[in-house]
Amino acid sequence: MSGLADPFGLLRDAAYGAERLGRSLIGQDRIRLAVTGLTRAGKTVFLTSLLANLLAAGRGQRTLPALERAAGGRLRAVRPVPAGIEGLPRFDVAAHLAALAADPPAWPARTEDLSTLELTLELDRQSMLAGLLGTRSVTLELLDYPGEWLLDLPMLNQDFPGWSAATLARLRRPGHAAAMGAFLGFVDSLPPGVAAEDSLVQRGFALYRDALRGCRDRLGFRFLQPGRVLNPGPRGETPLLWFFPLPPGARGGLAGLMAERHRAYVEAQRREFFEPYFRRFERQAVLVDVLGALHAGQAAFDDTAEALAAIAEALRYGGGWLDWLTGVGVDRVAFVATKADHVPARQRDALSSLLGHLVAAPQRRATGAGVTTSVHALAAVRCTEDDVATLDGRPVAAVRGVLLSSGRSAKVYPGEIPLRPPEPGFWDHGFFEMPEFQPPRLDREGGAGVPHLGLDALLAALIGDVL
Repeated sequence: MSGLADPFGLLRDAAYGAERLGRSLIGQDRIRLAVTGLTRAGKTVFLTSLLANLLAAGRGQRTLPALERAAGGRLRAVRPVPAGIEGLPRFDVAAHLAALAADPPAWPARTEDLSTLELTLELDRQSMLAGLLGTRSVTLELLDYPGEWLLDLPMLNQDFPGWSAATLARLRRPGHAAAMGAFLGFVDSLPPGVAAEDSLVQRGFALYRDALRGCRDRLGFRFLQPGRVLNPGPRGETPLLWFFPLPPGARGGLAGLMAERHRAYVEAQRREFFEPYFRRFERQAVLVDVLGALHAGQAAFDDTAEALAAIAEALRYGGGWLDWLTGVGVDRVAFVATKADHVPARQRDALSSLLGHLVAAPQRRATGAGVTTSVHALAAVRCTEDDVATLDGRPVAAVRGVLLSSGRSAKVYPGEIPLRPPEPGFWDHGFFEMPEFQPPRLDREGGAGVPHLGLDALLAALIGDVL
């Protein structure tokens, strides 16, 4: 990852830095924000709401009050930047808003590939020359990509034996057995020096791929690598993906082929994704479905915590001499617990506290590197209202919304959110309900914005300093 190891990367970083400085001097700042996160944390919904609410704020709607305060009330207009010659798909906010405007409304389709979109934010200047220079322009560049790919970042610093050992150790834990049994039985039965027969490779890869899918879909696990096995992108499944971890001491043709494909995959991710795209974005929003992890049980929750730690370790937090020299590197990072509307208002602080404990060590490292870090709980699209339910004869805080499964309005007491990672006893008698709610039906044009919880505070923390 080092610019010294990649002179072309250093030149590219220097060009990005020069561009940022030049734009700032003439009042045409650019903010690059990557929306990352664990699988099914709601990145597409988040970006749809962010874009719709920013566009509505540019038309004078009070959709993002905290961001407006950060901008000093000087935001005058927001408009999409017309498509140019970029080589990435464009984030289709109109299609996602159409899903929310359907009858009945539906959640937008999940992210399957990289996409990007730019907005121009026009603001009044604060200087005495405002009348002469006109408004100030800030370009907000957004990047959306599948959550599975985020977990490939830690692989950039691992060789095949190291990756295999760490992966198999994780997958042999008791909570993984229901999905991993067939694959682990296969690799444990391989002779140490087995040859790389194509049928054997295909069988091993198919077992591994199906096991990863089972861990994700049935067990709620997130720390699953490589990410493109679960979501290969528009090119589909290619031979580059046909590798799987092997036990320590593996040798012979199969071990050699697996190591070769692992190395080629890591280099392809570095060359095709990390360096040209991820590396350019100086602001990061890392979305996490903490509530879903609690609902899935102790094994899934511990897996989510471990995945967060690995992500934080892999992210380039900046602050080193190379980033100072090139002007590249993350300035601000926000860890975000999504679906905060699934719990009543009195429990949202607990949700933030729980996420804060999960990322406490990464925050200390980030702060030491000179990066501003924050923790948030939000609902990109609010689909419940606070209510009161009765439990064992006593009133408890609850939420009311339309259930996705039945289309009926229901009052739900989700359970209590722990302030910190739960003790073992929590899982013995803990009760936590995580229903799926139907989104509110919205205007297809998004003219009035999208109802949310906390999106404005998050944006103020991430980009308010530039505005």
